[in-house]
Amino acid sequence: MKKEKPNYFELVYQVVKEIPPGRATSYGAIAHYLGIKSGARMVGYAMNAAHTMPDVPAHRVVNRLGLLTGKHHFITPTAMQEALEKEGIKVENDQIQDFDKVFWNPDLELAL
Repeated sequence: MKKEKPNYFELVYQVVKEIPPGRATSYGAIAHYLGIKSGARMVGYAMNAAHTMPDVPAHRVVNRLGLLTGKHHFITPTAMQEALEKEGIKVENDQIQDFDKVFWNPDLELAL
C-alpha cells in the first residue's frame, strides 16, 4: 500500500490559522515548525495561494525581518499593511515595527 504524502499547503494553513490577531510570524518559522525541507520558499508558495482564502490570515506571515514581502499578492498593494494595522501592529516602509515584540513563534506557541 502506498503511503499518502502530506499536503504541505494544508499543513501551512493549519499553522497560520493559529496565529492570533495582533501577532505575526515568518515563513521560515512556519517551515521550521513543520520540518519542511524546502523551507521558507515552500511556505511562501502556500501563502501566495492563500490570499483569497478568508479563513487563512495570510497578512500575519512576513519575512524574517518583518518585511511585507507578500503584499503584492493581496487585492491592493496596501491591503496587507491595513489588515496588520487594524490589529494594532505598526508598519512603516513595508516593515513591521518592533517585530520581535509581535513575533509569534510556532515552535513555542504550538509546543506539544
